[in-house]
Amino acid sequence: MTASRIGLWLIGARGGVATTTTLGLSALRQGLADEIGLVSSLPQFSHLPLPNWDQFVVGGHEIRTTQLADEAQRMHQESRVFDRETLTACREDLESADQNIRPGTLCNSGTTIRRLASGEMEEEFSPTQTVKRLQEDLQDFRQRHELGEVIVVNLASTEAPLARSCWPGTWSEVQEQLESSDSPLPASSLYAIAALDLGMPYVNFTPSLGATPKGMDQLARERETCHAGSDAKTGETLLKSVLAPMFSARNLQVMSWVGHNIFGNLDSQVLDDPQNKESKVVSKDHLLEELLGYAPQTLVSIERIKSMGDWKTAWDHVHFTGFLSTPMTFQFTWQGCDSLLAAPLVLDLARFVTVARQRGETGPLTFLSSFFKSPLGAKTYGFSEQNEMLVQWAQCSV
Repeated sequence: MTASRIGLWLIGARGGVATTTTLGLSALRQGLADEIGLVSSLPQFSHLPLPNWDQFVVGGHEIRTTQLADEAQRMHQESRVFDRETLTACREDLESADQNIRPGTLCNSGTTIRRLASGEMEEEFSPTQTVKRLQEDLQDFRQRHELGEVIVVNLASTEAPLARSCWPGTWSEVQEQLESSDSPLPASSLYAIAALDLGMPYVNFTPSLGATPKGMDQLARERETCHAGSDAKTGETLLKSVLAPMFSARNLQVMSWVGHNIFGNLDSQVLDDPQNKESKVVSKDHLLEELLGYAPQTLVSIERIKSMGDWKTAWDHVHFTGFLSTPMTFQFTWQGCDSLLAAPLVLDLARFVTVARQRGETGPLTFLSSFFKSPLGAKTYGFSEQNEMLVQWAQCSV
C-alpha cells in the first residue's frame, strides 16, 4: 500500500527558513544531503512511523512575489550557503513548490511587515473573509494533491505583541473578534484559525501570537486537531536552556546575563522595528527566571547588521557568584546560519506532528517543548528534561 502524501504548508513560504526547508527537503529526497541536524533521524526515534521525505508536498502563503529559486540564489550569494550543484539539482522542486504558493494576508501585521509586501497585496478583506480565503487555499491544496494530511507551519516575520487583554479566552470570543470591524487578531492568528478550523495541525515557529490564546486551543480540541509553538529555539536561547540548569545544579548564583545578537537577514529587518522586536525579546528573555527560579538582571539586544546576512552571532556574558561570595564570569560566542539551523527543525516538527495525528492527539503538543522558547502548555524549560519528554513520548505504544 502506498503511503499517503502529506502537505507541508509554510506561512512565509519564500522567506529564508521556508526556502531552506523546501530546498533541504528536495536534497534529502534526492539523496544529495545527509540527515545531520535532524532530531527525528536519531536512533531513538527510528521505530516511529515517521513519513519519508518523498511523502511531503510543499505549498504555502506569502506576501512577496519573489521566486524560491531566486531566493535560494540570493542566500547563496549573500550568505555563502548551499553549493551550486545542490541549487541546480533542486531547482525543479523549488519551481514546483512555487506553483503551490498563494498570497497571504497583511491583516494587523503592522507597517514594517506591510512594507515587505508586493503591490498586489494592498487589498484587504474582513477577518472572516480572510479566514475563508485562506481556507479555500488550504482545501484546494489538499484536494489537488490528494493529501492525507496538511500541516501548517508559521515561518512568517515576527509581529508586534498583542496586549493580553485582547487575547480571546474561548472560541466564542474568537468568533466575535473575527466578526468585529476593529478585530485585533493578527495575521498569525488568522492563519491558525484557518488551519485549526479545518482540522489541520498548526505549528507556530515564531514568537507571534498564532494559536497561543486559550480560545484557539478550544478550537483545536473541538476540531480534534493539535498545535505547537511558540518561537523555535535554535541558537542562543537553546544554549541558555542547557547552561542555566548547570548554574542551579552547582548552586551558583547568577547575578546578570547579557546577550547581544547581530544578524542581517530579512528577519533582522523586521526586528529593527522596536514593536516587532519586543515580541522576540520577551520570548528570549523569560526563560532564565523559569529555569533559575529567580530573576537575575538580564539584557537581550537584537541588532541588524546587514553585512552579516543569514549568519547570526550572539555574545553572552554571565556574571555569577561562587564560593565565598567570589564574583566570576562565563562568556560564550555562538555563530550559526539562522535558516540552516531552523530548517531541519521544521522538518522534524512536521514528522513528529504527523505521528501525533496518527495517535489522535489533540490540543498543545507539550512533548515538542524542546523545540521552542515559549512552549505552549509546558511546565519545564530545561532542555534535558524537555528532550526526555520527547523520548518518552516516542517510546509510547502507537
